[in-house]
Amino acid sequence: MTQPYDPPALKPLGPDALRAAGVPDPWNYGMADRVRFHEIDALNHVNNAVCFSWFENLRVHYLRDYGIYHYTPDDPMLVMRAVGASYHAPLFLKQDYIVTARTREFGRTSFTMDYGVFADGKLAIEGHAVIVLVEQDGTTGFPLTDEMRTIMAARDGAKPRDGSAGKTGK
Repeated sequence: MTQPYDPPALKPLGPDALRAAGVPDPWNYGMADRVRFHEIDALNHVNNAVCFSWFENLRVHYLRDYGIYHYTPDDPMLVMRAVGASYHAPLFLKQDYIVTARTREFGRTSFTMDYGVFADGKLAIEGHAVIVLVEQDGTTGFPLTDEMRTIMAARDGAKPRDGSAGKTGK
């Protein structure tokens, strides 16, 4: 008898662990978890808004672990300009899942992240967010640093948005 996959809940997963769980390339960063009671709705599956909390939770870990953002009072603010999700399969109470994140592209002051939620090795939910960095005044754009761009490109294969190649940040 084979042992079922027992995901390490709420611990970041790298490429090797993701592949072992059936999550395909190019996803290289994720976190395993299990659906909780408060995440289901009257139809007995994960409520459609819950995935945005999953994405946000993973984004905090991703940005810290990759050294892109440190969440200190001196950091620029992260502002969500746009978010969206597409639902391909329902998730149910106590079902194991892996939420993944990667940066797809970056501009001068913003970047686009993609998210995937996998259950049983299949994509159940996909999402995206356009994130803008702004100064603490809340209105002035804060340019991504060369280090941020390098990390996004090296870790995820992120590409510069048209017109942003070669422009450096602070």
